[in-house]
Amino acid sequence: MDPGNDVALDIIITNVVATFRTRCHLNLRTIALEGLNVIYKPEFGKVLMKLRKPKITASIWSSGKIICTGATSEEDAKAGARRLARVLQKLGFKVRFSAFKVVNVLAVCSLPFQVHLIQFTKNNRPIASYEPELHPAASYRIKQLRATIQIFSTGSITLTGPDVQTVATAVEQIYPLLFECRKIKH
Repeated sequence: MDPGNDVALDIIITNVVATFRTRCHLNLRTIALEGLNVIYKPEFGKVLMKLRKPKITASIWSSGKIICTGATSEEDAKAGARRLARVLQKLGFKVRFSAFKVVNVLAVCSLPFQVHLIQFTKNNRPIASYEPELHPAASYRIKQLRATIQIFSTGSITLTGPDVQTVATAVEQIYPLLFECRKIKH
């Protein structure tokens, strides 16, 4: 098996974080008293609201800024954000859905081989770093993509990036580097 062959890797999106604005002031106390699936956190000045479908958790601030986490695709994040805006409209706020943006995507992927982390880090300094006393994974940052990759010796990788396309591109870029540092089974 060589890196030139097309190997189908399953990249599983585990969390999409998105933000949007309501363009109006929100009374957190009203949301806490009248909303469903709500946790009021006055010490942090926010309300947490959970939606079941799509499954997201939203942090709502009185300024009208809302952060949605927990979606498993960019489409689910947008649908959940729009649904949340609709819930707030039904509570009597003059919400206008605006400035929606996916800010972070977390994904996991399993390689079909194990990785020799010390060799990988030596080959890719200073971009790669590995501190086994602090964390069992090697870190690799791709600055131009704004992506960070955590590589475990088992061949599991965890990626964070600004969007789904960037995460997929990061996997394509790092695969040949990981392939040359794979552990050969005897």
